Amino acid sequence: MKKLILILLFVSFTAASFACTTAVVSGKYTKDGRPLLWKHRDTWAVNNKIMIFHDGKYDYVGLVNSKDKKGKSIWIGYNSAGFAIMNSASYNLNNDTIKQSGLEGRVMKKALQTCATVDDFEKMLNDMPKPTRLEANFGVIDGKGGAAYFELSNFKVVKFDANDPATAPMGYIVRSNYSFSGTAKNGAGYIRYVTADNYLDEAVKSGGIGVEDILQGLSRNLTHSLTGENLWDYENIPAGHKKFVWFEDFIPRRGSSSSCVVEGIKPGDDPRLVTMWSVVGWPLASVTIPVWITKDDTLPKVLVYDNDLKDSPLCHYALELKKRVYCYNWGKSAKHYINVNALLNADGTGIMQQLKPLDDELIFKGHKLLNLMREKGFNDKKIKEFYGGADRMIIQTYTMEFGL
Repeated sequence: MKKLILILLFVSFTAASFACTTAVVSGKYTKDGRPLLWKHRDTWAVNNKIMIFHDGKYDYVGLVNSKDKKGKSIWIGYNSAGFAIMNSASYNLNNDTIKQSGLEGRVMKKALQTCATVDDFEKMLNDMPKPTRLEANFGVIDGKGGAAYFELSNFKVVKFDANDPATAPMGYIVRSNYSFSGTAKNGAGYIRYVTADNYLDEAVKSGGIGVEDILQGLSRNLTHSLTGENLWDYENIPAGHKKFVWFEDFIPRRGSSSSCVVEGIKPGDDPRLVTMWSVVGWPLASVTIPVWITKDDTLPKVLVYDNDLKDSPLCHYALELKKRVYCYNWGKSAKHYINVNALLNADGTGIMQQLKPLDDELIFKGHKLLNLMREKGFNDKKIKEFYGGADRMIIQTYTMEFGL
């Protein structure tokens, strides 16, 4: 019992040490009328992988810590009913001394196993024993067009409906690491919240929010909403000239481990066409791969656990490149500085610059396949062929361009 308490305290401490930026988008304000669910994950567990499960009422796919071999916790995912879920930690809901469990990932796993709709999940939260020992924002979408956030504290569940104009006048809701139903000024992530909110507001006004708008425009966003700094201003410095900058309160962070968008379906669509666009590994050094639940559980090889690497290959590649960015290692403050020249430079050899064409191609081919399946029907064979091609392109790029 004492060991269990220590584990829970450790989980609670480490969870409270990191952060996420997230959004729920109503299909009314996306480019193709399908809802979106985004989680930019910041965590101590920077090694991530993708897994498919058959241990519940519904099959489901999710992002998992690489060390979690059995997949006991899910950090974003969707199931065969078209229901999807993610979370962000909140630090301004519980004003008491009740110890937190840090088991949000277990809650999301249960939801994927058992829930088909937003209403199912709301009932699940309301039926939980109180105190919940949780403090979190849960974002969900479903196959009927539902899209909502639930702010969960020890004793309350507060719903925010992205389809309600009074709640979400622009059709989206952003949450970082505080809750709107919590204590004002407490919590964290206010600067990241403003960055994301400003960006999505402009996207809606410019024709609607799309998958690439989020993954390329937010997950790799290098602007700071408080200071007005834009790190792309350093793009004119020649390669090889180190330029160290303070790197805090941007959406991508030192502890960013992944960034995923679940693209839902319209009512009446085949639930198998729900897609999880997955950036696994440090987002500034990773690329996007769409994932579906297939009959034989096929997944891209670069996203699944590799016994030799003790990680998924794409995550491994991204973390190796991350070391070239966080290359200043002198003193306790070193973790706050990056060499921005390694990410972007006048010669076009920065990590982000070299990976952009591959990211564009993977997103383009992913959309092409998805649109084909929307017209012709779900196709396991074509998905498997797409995965094989994606694996080859990714391995070749990281090997040839970066020597990994």
